[in-house]
Amino acid sequence: MKLIAANVISTRARGDSDQNILVLDNTVDPRTLALAGVDRIDLHFPKFTDGRAYSQAFLLRRRLGFTGEIRATGDVLVDQVLQMERTGFDAAELRADQNLAHAQAQLQCFDGFYQGDAVTVHPAFSGRNTA
Repeated sequence: MKLIAANVISTRARGDSDQNILVLDNTVDPRTLALAGVDRIDLHFPKFTDGRAYSQAFLLRRRLGFTGEIRATGDVLVDQVLQMERTGFDAAELRADQNLAHAQAQLQCFDGFYQGDAVTVHPAFSGRNTA
């Protein structure tokens, strides 16, 4: 997962100039969208306690088969990045007061997971670790 510190977010870090980017409010149902030609989808967390963007990311990745980048924006905390990665996010723009090194350490805490997720569909006990 790509982590982006708030102090380095710029037009270049966002990739705004060369990608077809769709910015979604967390009230939008991704199943109603035409995703053809979309390179990146930005999902917004208005507050860290609002988890609707997790559901949007999972729907985009697993049910709709979106293969482009899914990026978390808004009130993104270090504690959220591991769950974001497991639900289908590729990148996260951290809130200004969050430490990039701590977020990277969160992603290295576990070697694997017993349960399946948006990226590794089958649980570890199934013996099928393909997406």
